[in-house]
Amino acid sequence: MLAGLEPAELPADAVEVGRIADAWGVQGWFKVISHSAQPEALFSSKRWYLLPTERGPKPFEGVGLMAIREAKDHSGTVVARCHDIADRDAAQALKGSRIFVARSSFPTAAADEFYWVDLIGLTVVNREGLVLGVVRDLISTGPQTVLAIDNPQGDALREILIPFVSVYVDEVDIAQRQIRVDWQLDY
Repeated sequence: MLAGLEPAELPADAVEVGRIADAWGVQGWFKVISHSAQPEALFSSKRWYLLPTERGPKPFEGVGLMAIREAKDHSGTVVARCHDIADRDAAQALKGSRIFVARSSFPTAAADEFYWVDLIGLTVVNREGLVLGVVRDLISTGPQTVLAIDNPQGDALREILIPFVSVYVDEVDIAQRQIRVDWQLDY
């Protein structure tokens, strides 16, 4: 295992939140490509789980646990450093590693705010009780987010896109794993 990493098991609630892009500076810092425009999970968690890059040589095998010393925003990107990585070469060895954080360590979302990872897999039902399908993905279009829903149609699968805005979304019930919407199949 590389310096700065200790062997670990990936938590059951692990969510991939980013990837290490490159070393940053000469004191062991590294640059992170976040999967989110608001990388709060990277800033709030002091324990990152790494899986090695899928391409090229693998600097380590299995899952490595990294104790984060500091993570911060720098010119629109995330830079971080961990305990026990003190030089550029050690940070460079982590290039391409996938970063996972336990979902339980995410900051608490405000009222009427949701993490995308919590919405994927929820059943979408309209006001008449008709099941429209299951959320497969969310798409950021800039001004709004759109739910991408898989709707089974016989042997085929139809995609339904619903803007994730209060005009169309009546209620999100994470506990019941359901989203209630004002939407019809023929929209």
